[in-house]
Amino acid sequence: MAKTSINETVKWKDITPGGNVCASGNSEEFKTGDWRSNKPIFIEDKCKQCLLCAPVCPDSSVPVKDGKRLEFDYDHCKGCGICAKVCPFDAIEMVEEK
Repeated sequence: MAKTSINETVKWKDITPGGNVCASGNSEEFKTGDWRSNKPIFIEDKCKQCLLCAPVCPDSSVPVKDGKRLEFDYDHCKGCGICAKVCPFDAIEMVEEK
C-alpha cells in the first residue's frame, strides 16, 4: 500500500500565500539571526565611530544610539559581511558561526 504524503492531500487553494506583510513594523517579532553561517565581531578598540557600517546593513543590525554604534543585534543579523567590508578601520571581523 502506497503512503499518501501531506503534499498530495492539500489543495493549492488551501495554502496560505507566502511573503505577505500582515502588519506594519512586525519584523522585530521574528528572530532571523539563526540563519547565518558567519558572524560579525565588533572590535570596539579599533572603532572610530565613523558609522559607515550602520546604513549598509540590510537587516538594521548595527544599532546606533546618541551618535555611537553599539554591539550587533545578533537576533536579526544574517552574517552577510557587508559591514566588515565597508569598515575602513578593521573594527569588524567575520568569524564562522559555531
